[in-house]
Amino acid sequence: MVEIFDSTIGAGSVIVPFGGKTQLTPAEGMAAKIPVEKGVTSTCSLMTYGFDPYLSKESPYHGAMYAVIHSVAKIVAMGGEHKNIRLSFQEYFEKLNKEPKRWGKPLSALLGAFKVQHELKIPSIGGKDSMSGTFKELDVPPALISFAVAVTDVKNIISPEFKKADSKVLLIKIKKHENNIPDFEDINIKYTAIHEAIKTGKILSAHTVGYGGIAAAISKMTLGNDTGFISDLTIGDDWFDASYGDIILEVEDDFTDLIDCIEIGKTTNEKVISVNDICISLEEIKNNWLKPLNNIFPVKKDGAGTIENYSFSVKNTANSSMSIARPRVFIPVFPGTNCEYDTKRAFERAGAKADIFVFKNLRVQDVKNSIQEMNSRIRQSQIIALPGGLSAGGEPDGSGKFIAAVFRNELLKDAVTDLLKNRDGLIIGIGDGFNALIKLGLVPFGEITEMGENYPTLSYNIIGRHVSTFVKTKVVSNLSPWFSMCSIGDIHNLPVSCGEGRFAASEKWIENLKKSGQIATQYVDESNAPTYDGFYNPNGSMEAIEGITSPDGRVLGKMAHSERLDENIYKNIPGNKEQLLFESGVKYFK
Repeated sequence: MVEIFDSTIGAGSVIVPFGGKTQLTPAEGMAAKIPVEKGVTSTCSLMTYGFDPYLSKESPYHGAMYAVIHSVAKIVAMGGEHKNIRLSFQEYFEKLNKEPKRWGKPLSALLGAFKVQHELKIPSIGGKDSMSGTFKELDVPPALISFAVAVTDVKNIISPEFKKADSKVLLIKIKKHENNIPDFEDINIKYTAIHEAIKTGKILSAHTVGYGGIAAAISKMTLGNDTGFISDLTIGDDWFDASYGDIILEVEDDFTDLIDCIEIGKTTNEKVISVNDICISLEEIKNNWLKPLNNIFPVKKDGAGTIENYSFSVKNTANSSMSIARPRVFIPVFPGTNCEYDTKRAFERAGAKADIFVFKNLRVQDVKNSIQEMNSRIRQSQIIALPGGLSAGGEPDGSGKFIAAVFRNELLKDAVTDLLKNRDGLIIGIGDGFNALIKLGLVPFGEITEMGENYPTLSYNIIGRHVSTFVKTKVVSNLSPWFSMCSIGDIHNLPVSCGEGRFAASEKWIENLKKSGQIATQYVDESNAPTYDGFYNPNGSMEAIEGITSPDGRVLGKMAHSERLDENIYKNIPGNKEQLLFESGVKYFK
């Protein structure tokens, strides 16, 4: 379900929902840069939540108290400072009627939440409550969900997946008094020490202990990078206790900064969790973790067949006949477009001048005026960039049709033809922009044409839903000037976010594209081989095709969002994310 939501739009996600090379370790919370239109910011916001319905049902006081503590602990585990946290509560209780026992539940919960605020000196500044959680004889469990928010420097952010083998794994336990009330002075001391150790780079990863206990936390930490865990301790019931407030740390083997911590094991290259005489493979853990809802919300769907390795090489990629110090890029914005700012920033970082224009379609005259203005701006530009989004909010029977219809206007068709045929210009379309290029014929033909029934197209993802994730792509052709700063075989880890990203074409068409070098990039697996495995080729694209070009390479359409790049983002996704696509486009005019 998480993949239905676009987690990388705006190029501000410091942490994405699932991390590691397998993208299987869930993040502890949200970390995103504060959006700025110009320049680069190092400030990010953090948000986490805490709630245990089982504990809340047994004791609304403890449920609310530990909901707040768990949300605070998650901020600390991500790299935030607990003293700077502000809280917001979502309260949901049964109808109270005139029964004192029912009234006692929200009162107990509020007292538990207030206890933490008072002791840690972190206030709640907002929230929402409802006392209508009753239907006939059914009542909701007492629910006070705590949301913790904070700001910090992006450099402090860490993620929960184990980073490497031979690290020490430590457990930081919070002291508790009678009646399971935490020692808040102990919390302050230990959370402050953890924050300082994270700031100095001494903690590699961290995960809170929550529902499922140490066992669940360790299991999640192992999956992201297939890094195992070994321990010679004996597993007892305490390994499965929801000991809210405790935090597990991965540190270097020589780390000794924190006192009053327990070394519970070490990381290993072996893909197992081995504790004393119990050994479980990570594959078994992964399969059982993904299994329960897989029939309803499938994680992936594989395509059929095998794909041979492919590459195409030409000696020289031609430059433009026109030398321009700062090429102008025209970026039209249509209904549903949402990547224009990311695209603008990417081109401006590369040295171009970006020109965003919003196509207006409220009235007939607006459409006419917009077409006239687009014609003028295209003729002043050297590059057209069609950004991604959800064209017209998601068009039936295929995306990108509205954009294609606009560009088929004779005035704009002539302007595009002039750009490509007479002025050595470039065109790029990413995501939904790729859809528009396909429907126009600009890829694979290099000109605006009427579309034939058997021409290549982009169709609905094989899994049958929107996909927002990271993919590994490989450059397999150097025909295009868009890849002049890449080498054949270069691998990039890039975000995709699409519902219609599956490249489809007949065998004959695919062979023609191969022979002419028009297959620019492919989805690849851990061994850098093109694949139909749905984890690596989530769209199910035929021949694992991610991007194609026009016959001369000057028009490029691709699915992965190379423009969604900034400093210190996607920190829980390993790999090279700098494709230098936009730098190559600017270099073409030098």
